[in-house]
Amino acid sequence: MDNYRVSIIVSVYNTKKYLGRCAGALTGQHYDNLEIILVDDGSKDGSGELCDTLAQRDCRVRVIHKENGGLVSAWKRGVKESTGDYLCFVDSDDWVDTNMIEEMAACLSGNPREIIASDYVIERGNGSRKYVWQQLPPGEYGRKEMEGEVIPNLLGRESRYVAISRCMKLIARGLIEDNCQYAHPSIRMGEDITVMLPALIDCERLVIMEHKAYYHYLYVADSMSHGYDSLLWENIKRLRGIILRILEDKFDGKTLESMQKKADQEHIFMLMLVLKNEARGNRRGYMENIRKVCLDHETRRLIRNTPVQVSEKSNRLLYMAMKHPNIMNLLLLRLAMVVYYKGHGKQA
Repeated sequence: MDNYRVSIIVSVYNTKKYLGRCAGALTGQHYDNLEIILVDDGSKDGSGELCDTLAQRDCRVRVIHKENGGLVSAWKRGVKESTGDYLCFVDSDDWVDTNMIEEMAACLSGNPREIIASDYVIERGNGSRKYVWQQLPPGEYGRKEMEGEVIPNLLGRESRYVAISRCMKLIARGLIEDNCQYAHPSIRMGEDITVMLPALIDCERLVIMEHKAYYHYLYVADSMSHGYDSLLWENIKRLRGIILRILEDKFDGKTLESMQKKADQEHIFMLMLVLKNEARGNRRGYMENIRKVCLDHETRRLIRNTPVQVSEKSNRLLYMAMKHPNIMNLLLLRLAMVVYYKGHGKQA
């Protein structure tokens, strides 16, 4: 399977603490025909210099230095300068098993519209870990199965049917290049949806590996994805606009109408993240901001017209607060967030 060239693209920004472990796992891959592209997105902690040192040690490592432009701009630059038939994305604070590329590449067929997907492990600072398996059963899915089973379930579910992350996958180059247009640097939360949703819609062959958790996702409590973001609601509204544009470009007729309903359900789950962000991170202004989100005209319309299935306890509480943003429910939500995050060694 070494006939297929694989480009591993790593976006790097101020992650010197973790970069050595990440790069070591990549240079140690049991697969020869690969290139490792480290995109230094204007790091200020010495990560850029470490990238250069790593490149001097291994000829497969290439370094791109650029001005800071955010995660999306970094991986798009990596895609542009890569040469692989297949692309693999790894975040610089994460790491992978050294047999990942070899075993995933063994599933490739050469189809220019294929994706190989594995599973992942959430690694926490206290040493605990959680394995996360794809909900879509392991196996090979052709275009007929994609249209009938996979694509209708990409949006609007409480838990992902297929992980929409760029990571833990081998992706045929064309699927990314053809859909880079939707990925915009202004999207900082949920940005992977903007490229992986259209890539999965266009996919002609999807392979879900059977319980292969090669990818280790490091949970960093104070990272951008877990810290308080005062602009998250605006981010989610922009993301909704991009999702709707993708659907309009890819579908028509009844299929478009069905997928737009899924997008409405997706937006409700995204708004739950906004409420969680406010309740856990905005001690003084959470109540005012949550009421603003929940009483917004579009939010009320979605709540009235778009039922969603909610089973997780935390989501049931968030959904109740969204439907009934009274003082009692918001106080209860805030208390639940404080208790949970104190129990996990974080401040809310």
